[in-house]
Amino acid sequence: MKALIPDFVLNAWLSVWGMLPPLMQYLVETTFWIMVVMITVILSVAFTTYFERKVIGAMQGRIGPNRVGPLGLGQPFADVIKLLVKEVIVPTKSNRFLFIIAPLLTLIPALATWAVIPLTDTFVIANIDAGLLYVLSLTSVGVYGVILAGWASNSKYALLGAMRSAAQIVAYEIAMGFALVGVLMAAGSLNLGVITEAQSGGFLNWFLLPLLPLFFVYLISGVAETNRAPFDVAEGESEIVAGFHVEYSGVAFALFFLGEYANIILISALTSIFFLGGYNSFFEGWTFLGEGHFLREPALLWLIIKICFFIFVFFWLRATFPRYRYDQIMRLGWKVFIPVTIVWIVVEGVMSWMKVGPWA
Repeated sequence: MKALIPDFVLNAWLSVWGMLPPLMQYLVETTFWIMVVMITVILSVAFTTYFERKVIGAMQGRIGPNRVGPLGLGQPFADVIKLLVKEVIVPTKSNRFLFIIAPLLTLIPALATWAVIPLTDTFVIANIDAGLLYVLSLTSVGVYGVILAGWASNSKYALLGAMRSAAQIVAYEIAMGFALVGVLMAAGSLNLGVITEAQSGGFLNWFLLPLLPLFFVYLISGVAETNRAPFDVAEGESEIVAGFHVEYSGVAFALFFLGEYANIILISALTSIFFLGGYNSFFEGWTFLGEGHFLREPALLWLIIKICFFIFVFFWLRATFPRYRYDQIMRLGWKVFIPVTIVWIVVEGVMSWMKVGPWA
């Protein structure tokens, strides 16, 4: 960095920085890191759409995007430009304010949740002790965007799609909440950094094994929460046109589209942190590598690898399973996942009393 910036510019900046009050320094530094994380997440969302088409294309014997730019890498930007220049049509008798605000309620919580995600053992934007509650509260806001989008459109088709999607999200959110109660019991803290640190020491210390049923419940509920196949009943074209966003076009529709993929990345990151040790290394317990070996050190790279794996699982599920019937989806959420999580919380209580697993 020093080689890229002339000395007089660096000295001028340091002198100005030293004159700023501590609160202003904190605000400037925090804003800078927020911009870095947000730009990274938004670019990741754009290229997630590209890799989804490539991965599913490979699974189905197709080529995928290959026209715009080298290897088709410009396709996400072409899609963004297309949606930006298209007209946003607001239905005549709709509630204009809610119609416009609904897409934002879908995207903004998915981005704001990254404030408490520990990216490394030394970096997190907001290291708050109630991080788990913050995550639960923000991920619950997305359902309001869905309901408002369907209701504000003043369309029976959109309203039916919103009701179906909202009922599904609520059903699986309860199961996800109970699964996180199990994580809280194992880690003994609501802080996401402490939860990650509780899994340090190697693969056998991750919560994946002692909380295996909760891991599957959380991951599958995450797929349902994001309205992804095979749980995408909100977009059953043959049944309800296109779901709650049937009246949306242009950049307003693009925000719903971005929100879906931002939530995919978020659910992948949270699953990695809660059950797979987050930024902790796969090889941390391999003592034969020697003390201080770089493969044993916690790093952002390990978290990125885990996130990419779960994103691939999302694509894999979409390419493999047909869409479920609505009654099957609701039965799975209410009659299977919620009882499983409650039973496993009781099992965790027994494990805690017997001092086994994370409580050893």
